[in-house]
Amino acid sequence: MRRTGLTLLLLAVTVTAARLCHTNVLWADDNLPLAAAVEVARGKVLYRDVWFDKPALVAWVDLLWGARAGVLLRLAGAVYVMAVAATAWQFARSIWSEREGLFAAFFAAFFLTFGLPSAVIPLASDMLLVLPHLAAVYFAWRGRAFLSGVAAGIGLLCSAKAIFVLAACALWQWRQAPMLLIGFVAPNALALGWMWFHGSASEYYRQAWQWGRIYAANTFVEHPLTEGLTRTANWIGFQAALVVGAIFAVKRERRLALWIVISLAGVIVGLRFFPRYYFLLLPPMIVAASRGWSLLVSPASRHGAITPHVSAGITASPNKMAALALCTLLAVPLIRFGKGYITLARGGTSTDLSMDRDSRAASEKLRALSHPGDTLFVWGFRPDIFIDSQMPAGTRFLESQPISGVLADRHLFSTVSIAPEFTAPNVRELIAKKPTWIVDGLGLYNAPLSLSRQSALAEWFSQYTEVARTDFSILYRLRQ
Repeated sequence: MRRTGLTLLLLAVTVTAARLCHTNVLWADDNLPLAAAVEVARGKVLYRDVWFDKPALVAWVDLLWGARAGVLLRLAGAVYVMAVAATAWQFARSIWSEREGLFAAFFAAFFLTFGLPSAVIPLASDMLLVLPHLAAVYFAWRGRAFLSGVAAGIGLLCSAKAIFVLAACALWQWRQAPMLLIGFVAPNALALGWMWFHGSASEYYRQAWQWGRIYAANTFVEHPLTEGLTRTANWIGFQAALVVGAIFAVKRERRLALWIVISLAGVIVGLRFFPRYYFLLLPPMIVAASRGWSLLVSPASRHGAITPHVSAGITASPNKMAALALCTLLAVPLIRFGKGYITLARGGTSTDLSMDRDSRAASEKLRALSHPGDTLFVWGFRPDIFIDSQMPAGTRFLESQPISGVLADRHLFSTVSIAPEFTAPNVRELIAKKPTWIVDGLGLYNAPLSLSRQSALAEWFSQYTEVARTDFSILYRLRQ
């Protein structure tokens, strides 16, 4: 156990140090949940007073550290990753042995650190599903159908893809399906009851589910098959250590293979194949790979399918070639993504953070020009301006998607609006408000989508005058 404790401590130190490198930046998926949580911390009710198109826990979880950016946000991310690693360790060691548990903990911490920073750093919807996903299937394997359902149900409050987690749990608990479903419903019933009491339940459905369904049905990818194959091949390349280990494990346990297939189906839904969508694959791949590499590194470790824990020691000599192969496969993501941490630690930056830098510049101007009691509306997907400026929202909307109908995954290059019948009430709601400040954070990227060229908002916008600019933002103030 001393070796286990030292290993987990080393992982915790590494994960924490890596995430603290990102203390002074915000990635795109950090922004909307944190901005929504800031408004909730001011006394507003999510969905009723703050438009939020994700399940509730994605914003509520930020309240645990006061909805603050900076060090607290990154420490919370480190704690979350270590919770995932600890759960993976418990899962694998319960099935096989301590060796598999340590492999699983290492893989969890490693692949939730050395990946695209825009995906692995934010505590966003897909990331937050990883922990309940692991916990749900672990409880299913242990025969705890109700707890398995509860964990999957908590996952649904993070991401709609928890439906696939529930399906995976049924691989082990199909005989106890009623208890599994009762557990799944329980946390959502509690959350809905709270929302109903605060008058936000109907808006929760409209924003997180109805608008989410519209989003899922409208991919911008012209050739989904080609895109899916390309991005999956890229994912396999960087996660090759997991893939190789899993291949050796699934030969011995059919349900592991089915769990992987179900998770892959969840990645495919929506036909977008963003890197963060592949987080749904991590739990089964981590568990399977922990077994596969244990067999490869020490072939005599144990044989057979998933069986109750056996505590016998492992005396076989390590396979040095397998260990070298594992280190080589891990070196690929380590080298590719590790240098980004070094750059940020040295005070450097990244081209991927150009919008974040501009948001900070716009926020600095807002702080200098604004007065107490002023409010803000931001056009474009730039919720970080609310966070950096600390200016309260003057409308329910923290970004422009539910008003323009042009989704954020394409609004830098497209002007195609979807579901005008859905967005029309939101346009009317915006027109009825008069925030003190407007920041157009989109028009200088995509001129046809600039706020000054939106005919439906022309009369409303005529009340504002430009007072400042940054490289990619225009600041307008309500005329007195």
